Amino acid sequence: MTTTPAHSIPLPSSLQKPLERFYEFLRSEKGLSLHTQRNYKQQLETMAQHLVDMGLKDWSQVDAGWVRQLAGKGMREGMKASSLATRLSSLRSFFDFLILRGEMSANPAKGVSAPRKKRPLPKNLDVDEVSQLLEVNEDDPLAVRDRAMMELMYGAGLRLAELVSIDVRDVQLRSGELRVIGKGDKERKVPFSGMATEWVGKWLKLRGGLADAGESALFVSKLGTRISHRSVQKRMAEWGQKQSVASHISPHKLRHSFATHMLESSNNLRAVQELLGHENISTTQIYTHLDFQHLAQAYDQAHPRARKKRGD
Repeated sequence: MTTTPAHSIPLPSSLQKPLERFYEFLRSEKGLSLHTQRNYKQQLETMAQHLVDMGLKDWSQVDAGWVRQLAGKGMREGMKASSLATRLSSLRSFFDFLILRGEMSANPAKGVSAPRKKRPLPKNLDVDEVSQLLEVNEDDPLAVRDRAMMELMYGAGLRLAELVSIDVRDVQLRSGELRVIGKGDKERKVPFSGMATEWVGKWLKLRGGLADAGESALFVSKLGTRISHRSVQKRMAEWGQKQSVASHISPHKLRHSFATHMLESSNNLRAVQELLGHENISTTQIYTHLDFQHLAQAYDQAHPRARKKRGD
């Protein structure tokens, strides 16, 4: 089945004429590149066609509700966030032009924003790569410290700033509990166990030989004071190379791997949110590549009333 391209159906002149005046304005006065002009034209014609489909005959009939509908239609059709931003930007510019000419009194596209572009996330390490990285068996105090830091970052999913700010008194080795000060000075308790407990214990035995008297930090540099963010990043990148791990190692990548591996094993989004110290679960969803389909599947399997629908 062939679909008729939207622009092949002629637009009513009440919609077309203002567009032509706007294109002329873009050419002569705005000095926009041909590429941008073409983009604007394509987006505006598509939207004008949608408006015709919805029964509108004049640009002055468009209000914020219509603009939101146009944006929503784009999202449902799978438009990328950047294309949707161009669509809304072209519409805003066009309405500004109509206001300038006295053909409209307010810009209905002003308050409507495109969804934010997704931040690219660091690719997480797989479980084998993590094992390869953490196979540090040197007994040099700094190597023990580094392994303890990496085990703790991966074992408790800490942010770099959280790791650096841990004091000795925040660590309860016996109960496997760690007091962490997260974003916005929010305190949370996180569990840690296994290898993280073992290597933090080993480091605590050696720490006294490096730390200045009166230094409260759990992890110190060879100067005896609290280790810096930069040093942690540098040491982890060096260990990644030393252990022949294919991808670049960063503290954030260990946190990201913790989140992904925890979610894959437990499927418990809420628990992972708590462990990571995320205020909003939407952050956890982005972080762990958990797509809507996965959530819908979990819902269908778990919700008693969702299952009953199958036979309808």
